[in-house]
Amino acid sequence: MDAGALIALDRGQPRVVHLLDRVIAGGGAVDIPAPVIAQVWRDGSRQARLARLLGASDVVLVDLDAEMARAVGVLCGAVGVADVVDGHVALHARRRDLAVLTSDPDDIARLDPTLAIVTV
Repeated sequence: MDAGALIALDRGQPRVVHLLDRVIAGGGAVDIPAPVIAQVWRDGSRQARLARLLGASDVVLVDLDAEMARAVGVLCGAVGVADVVDGHVALHARRRDLAVLTSDPDDIARLDPTLAIVTV
């Protein structure tokens, strides 16, 4: 999930809620890179949906370690994109063969046009 998808969830957009329910009901997990959380987290007392998702057992919070940070920098430099958070989302999805849930599919596709992208 990218920041736009988390914001959509936080606003209760039915498409995002439905997609997440389907993934979790099907036994899947939801990976969320930690920098994405930093982009959207402002006040947990006002972000109940987001807080619930982040505390769920089927949500994997993905750290940005030094190795990944360098790889994200290389990816962003290679395609001319400055948004390292989207770069982290795209690179993690590529490495794990995951679909990306996003509100801005063009940004993710620019980083990696081979990714499966689900637009919310």
